Amino acid sequence: MQFIETPIPGVIVVEPQVHGDERGFFLETYHAERFAAAGIALPFVQDNHSLSSQGILRGLHGQSPHPQGKLVRAIEGEIYDVAADVRRGSPTYGQFFAIHLSAANKKQLYVPPGLVHGFSVVSDSAQVEYKCTDLYHPDAEFSVRWDDPELAIPWPVETPVLSDKDRNAPLLRDVQDRLIDFED
Repeated sequence: MQFIETPIPGVIVVEPQVHGDERGFFLETYHAERFAAAGIALPFVQDNHSLSSQGILRGLHGQSPHPQGKLVRAIEGEIYDVAADVRRGSPTYGQFFAIHLSAANKKQLYVPPGLVHGFSVVSDSAQVEYKCTDLYHPDAEFSVRWDDPELAIPWPVETPVLSDKDRNAPLLRDVQDRLIDFED
């Protein structure tokens, strides 16, 4: 496994070593000791799996209290995956990192606790799995508008299909009381 740091502290791209032959392939998606050595040491306590069609955008979602770190991968199709730093006091506050995750490239993205996360489906459909470092707490969940001008994320879809929650999400400036502090 290769762990690639991004410009946002704590956001890490994970590239697996793929062993393939005429039978197919094998790869490790998680190895506690290797992840801890790369700085991803929080335990994962919940796994989630979603199926979405092309043009669907999910996010941007966060949780406070009980912020969740997420290890995200696409097991079918392709997504444009985004992690936006909204931790108060972070040197990269208001910045985002985006990457294409796909069944073909087998990359994963680790999004540390305190960031908001979302993705847009760019293939016909996509199945996404992600591990979380804290349990889902409905009362702790909050959203930030996908098209917030302060974040200026260049989504690959102009008119996404959104849930009512995401369509009506507030701007980042309106959820300041929900954000956590950056910890070095």
